[in-house]
Amino acid sequence: MEIIYGRNAITEALKSTKPGAKVARLYLAEGVETKAGGPIDTLLKLAATKKTSVPVQKVSRQELDRLTNGANHQGVAAEVPPYAYARFDDLLKVAEANPEALFLVLDYLQDPQNLGTLLRTAEATGVTGVILPERRAAGVTPAVRNASSGAVEHLPIAQVVNLPRALDELKETGVWIAGLEDEPKALPYDKPDYTGRLALVVGSEGSGLGRLVRERCDYFVVLPMLGKIASLNAGVACSVALYEVLRQRRLKIS
Repeated sequence: MEIIYGRNAITEALKSTKPGAKVARLYLAEGVETKAGGPIDTLLKLAATKKTSVPVQKVSRQELDRLTNGANHQGVAAEVPPYAYARFDDLLKVAEANPEALFLVLDYLQDPQNLGTLLRTAEATGVTGVILPERRAAGVTPAVRNASSGAVEHLPIAQVVNLPRALDELKETGVWIAGLEDEPKALPYDKPDYTGRLALVVGSEGSGLGRLVRERCDYFVVLPMLGKIASLNAGVACSVALYEVLRQRRLKIS
């Protein structure tokens, strides 16, 4: 079991229908505001409506600080099982069945805040599934669950041992691979057709896409930079690109 924190993250964990995702216990800081209709009151009512009521334990703020390693817990924490990753094979089956499948692939992204931001945007923009390397990259930790505002509870996320091989398998199902990278031949981010099966690949904060991952990309896209700063934060850049994907897909539907 592990401790997650933050009101949004815990609320979404309580709403989650994933197998094995049950919240085992809530920890509430003594003196935290619980007025009717407030966020904590709403959270407690949600916990009470579960088939098996979630036990609530009041603790001192010092104890809650200890349980969450000093994180900004907003007066509440929860004991939950470790995050249940999706199977990559299941994502491949979805790709085969869904002609508009959309995947976000993260190539050794290491900053938990960036990862949480991206996962929140991915869930908001209708991403089908997210693919992460198993090693040398951020995974879904309590900090990431909090940074995503609980979006991870509703988003299939798979870890793979070999990211280039995973991209090869996606391509075999008809998925086009678009790399978000400032390459000489990169297209402006709003020029390609993003409808149909697609995987958007984003590199690490420092070195961008790895060579083997870059070789699997069908094309590259880049955001315009008109100021003096050479690049955007990976989470911001990818969020902009994902909303362009969503814009095009909504136009296609209409």
